[in-house]
Amino acid sequence: MIRLKNVVKSYPSWRGRKVVIKDITTDFLPGKNIAIMGSNGAGKSTLMRLLSGAEMPDSGTVERSSRVSWPLGFNGGLHGSLTGRENLAFVSRIYGRNYSELLDFVEDFAEIGDAIKQPVKTYSSGMRARLAFGISMSIQFDYYLIDEVIAVGDPSFKRKSKLVLEERLKNATVLLISHSASIMKEFCQHGVVLENGRLLEFSSLNRAIKYYESAGDSVKAPKIASEAMAD
Repeated sequence: MIRLKNVVKSYPSWRGRKVVIKDITTDFLPGKNIAIMGSNGAGKSTLMRLLSGAEMPDSGTVERSSRVSWPLGFNGGLHGSLTGRENLAFVSRIYGRNYSELLDFVEDFAEIGDAIKQPVKTYSSGMRARLAFGISMSIQFDYYLIDEVIAVGDPSFKRKSKLVLEERLKNATVLLISHSASIMKEFCQHGVVLENGRLLEFSSLNRAIKYYESAGDSVKAPKIASEAMAD
């Protein structure tokens, strides 16, 4: 389980501290696949980094009793000066996995050929995404945190990526950021909306999507909270 207790997160800005996450308390339960929605700049990626442990809250606590992935996106946390293989070796050491076993999977999955022996900074964005997604799928996590990207590349590679993720999710939970209703419905059964620093929970994914698509930034926080509770 991942538990947030009174979590607050802010960043410096030219106007002073900007509070992105405002006193959020909630549980992300195992087996409950959740789509996280919100406008650009609402703090979705910040929330993902907090969940993963990549960033610490200003106050409050984030408790994890399960193995949680790093936020999976186009960059994937890869180090540009290291080769693809060296990035994988680093990850395998962190998670206590056998490098050779992971290498076989990643080389077969990513389909980038000898480029895996070259520094990641020489890769195209598509190659970086393939490698990052391949490395993340090579490890069985209890929670997969996915920021925007499910699959990249040609249709064949996208199908392969989705099949691998579906296989992993038979024994794991996904927390997914996406602007695509079809992607959210494919992988999630529940939805939350992050707005004005608050996390609004809904009784169904469809209700969350409907609210997200209709609310907009002009709705004030008190009204949002009351509608979410009424739902």
